Amino acid sequence: MLIKQCVGYELEKEQSNTSEDFFNRSEVTFVEEGREKTLYVLYVRYFDELVGSIPPFTENPVFKASTKEIYMKDLVALAALLKNPEYRHRKRVYISEQKSFANLFKGLDFSKIPGIYEGIEQKGSYEVRSPLDFIIQPVHKNEV
Repeated sequence: MLIKQCVGYELEKEQSNTSEDFFNRSEVTFVEEGREKTLYVLYVRYFDELVGSIPPFTENPVFKASTKEIYMKDLVALAALLKNPEYRHRKRVYISEQKSFANLFKGLDFSKIPGIYEGIEQKGSYEVRSPLDFIIQPVHKNEV
């Protein structure tokens, strides 16, 4: 799977009677089997304010990759795709519960995530051979 873009943005009201301004959209564009796809994750904007309660993050931006600051909204769709590879076959995901949002980040190896953004910035894409490469694997007692 070739990751081409990871971006996020705040939705704005298009009409006075809508609630778009309470949500953020995060997108990850990737190529799989020769087809370009985009996964859109819509989530409650308030969750960005809880960034300090989601380990290992302490603030927004959550990290810097090369010269670019990466905000929570830029990371959500990528995290969702890595944690849930079956999302490759979906176009949209909606997250309305704080626990579901926090679970996207549990078990991800955040030491490797900036490399994805750096690859995109430097080469225009980043190849993910396996989403498992970005998941912290449990250590078994006899391996220690």
